[in-house]
Amino acid sequence: QVQLVESGGGLVEAGESARLSCAASGSIFSASTMGWYRQAPGKQRELVAVITPGGRINTADSVKGRFTISRDNAKNTVYLQMNSLKPEDTAVYYCSANHILRGSYWGRGTQVTVSS
Repeated sequence: QVQLVESGGGLVEAGESARLSCAASGSIFSASTMGWYRQAPGKQRELVAVITPGGRINTADSVKGRFTISRDNAKNTVYLQMNSLKPEDTAVYYCSANHILRGSYWGRGTQVTVSS
């Protein structure tokens, strides 16, 4: 059983920073592509950033230069460092794990609200 638990969300002011963490249980973390997605009210879920087991990163243009994804395989944790936050970054942020054999898993999400 794989569980992903996000933490670090909350209310922040525009221009501030926040860091999200996603702790994964189970044995698939090091072999999984880990990702962060977000869903704003009335919008579809969208990719924020993903990081492969080898460390290759893909970041959405909307957050490039402001958000950084990283992973710590020893701690089974993936992070999303968010700088220069904007009100349009307000969304529920979801952690994902994609394993080539074991499939895909999602966390329950953590709310990030950026006030102007």
